[in-house]
Amino acid sequence: MEIIGYTLMTIGSLFYLLGGLGVLRMPDVYNRLQAGTKATTLGSFSFILGVGFIHPEWLLKTIVIVAFIAITNPVGSSALARASLKSGVKPDPRTDMGEYLPKEGSEEE
Repeated sequence: MEIIGYTLMTIGSLFYLLGGLGVLRMPDVYNRLQAGTKATTLGSFSFILGVGFIHPEWLLKTIVIVAFIAITNPVGSSALARASLKSGVKPDPRTDMGEYLPKEGSEEE
């Protein structure tokens, strides 16, 4: 069980590292949010479940924490992206925002 736990913790650490690199590399706030959110969500899942496998008496608590992160992390990043869009933060020209940008001449809700 410990080998599985340490493997999951290593995978989680790699997700954190790749997420940090993605946040540094991406051109605008929307891409940075996406890179950071996906990587930290998966990294947290792996790392916390790894701790649960190393300490089986904590496994139920770690599963509850993972469920909480699965709900709150995407909701938080969505709220940040919406607030950025509403406050007028312009996306990078290479970013395809599609239906999320307001149409020219239309009223904001």
